[in-house]
Amino acid sequence: MLKFYYFMYFYRRNIMEAQNDDILLLKLIKQDDQLAFKQVFYKYIDPLSHFVNFYIHDWDATEELVMDLFSFIWENRTTLEIKITLKAYLFQAAKNKAFTHIRDKKDTVAIDDVSGQLFSTEDWQVEFDELSRLVEEAVSLLPEKCREIFSRSRDKNLTNREIAEELGISVKTVEGQITIALKKIKAFLGDKYAYLW
Repeated sequence: MLKFYYFMYFYRRNIMEAQNDDILLLKLIKQDDQLAFKQVFYKYIDPLSHFVNFYIHDWDATEELVMDLFSFIWENRTTLEIKITLKAYLFQAAKNKAFTHIRDKKDTVAIDDVSGQLFSTEDWQVEFDELSRLVEEAVSLLPEKCREIFSRSRDKNLTNREIAEELGISVKTVEGQITIALKKIKAFLGDKYAYLW
């Protein structure tokens, strides 16, 4: 049992460190840092490619869609608004691109080859807007302290240390509140968006 608790402690710690890294990388990308962008690219290119190809079963098209996604991020880096985590944003955007690709080619794809879920929206933007709305609603329901810390992390792209210094609290407290926020948001979003986590 003790081994399990050690495992969970280090697992959660690694998740928090990865999220902190992403927040810092996103902040640097917004400041035109190409090295930070490359780090994000190499960190997520393989998992995103496998994720997209799971839906469309075409590696050439997958490569093009994922490259388009990264091009979009770089071209819109200064205005990019990410309300949850960078990972969640990337996977949601990748899913939307995959669904759009399938929708655009649906006249050449047998209906039995795809899940009915793929055609549940008329436009991928609709689903993305809905996700953003749900996240905002979930954030609004967080306890005040938790909401303030989470908003500083996501809206202002501050690191946990920067938030701790601004609020005069410990980094551990910030980490704990962000963990609580993510758990509550995850529960609020439900199974439909389980792949984001």
